[in-house]
Amino acid sequence: MSANAADTVSRRIVDVTADCGISLVASLPDGWITSLITHYNRDARFRHIAVNRERSAIGLCSGAFFSGLGTFALMGASGFLTCIYAITKINYTYQIPLLIGITLRGRPGDRAKFHQSNGLYLESVIRAIDIPFVPIENADDIPRIGTAYDHSRTMSRPVVVGLTREVLRGEA
Repeated sequence: MSANAADTVSRRIVDVTADCGISLVASLPDGWITSLITHYNRDARFRHIAVNRERSAIGLCSGAFFSGLGTFALMGASGFLTCIYAITKINYTYQIPLLIGITLRGRPGDRAKFHQSNGLYLESVIRAIDIPFVPIENADDIPRIGTAYDHSRTMSRPVVVGLTREVLRGEA
């Protein structure tokens, strides 16, 4: 992986999210999205807030919707799995749109053994609660982030964007 390639991808993702109207990003650290978080933190178009729990990102971004802000909750796959109750209680009950970006940990090629359960259950959990899921598996898919954001606003519900390791490293 070249730092330059990851940096280029991060800039593209940041630009797409800015272009669709997102101005607040709440994130939790994940090794795969370090470059992306750094770009949001340094970009004057965004207010980036580092949170200590994934459901805090859900609550913060959901509440900010009522002030007219476009938001993006960014986290790892395992953290997303801890947010199912918050999403179904807050966003489904009150019809609050939210774009959620997650890492697609546990897929073939992820050599972190402790993330393999994510690969087994993540997408089936997403389907079980009927959240539209948009995988970003190569660089050409990055504009789909804006489409996912618009879809979330149209249907007044969350949409999940899943980022692969290859995309985040600039390899796909």
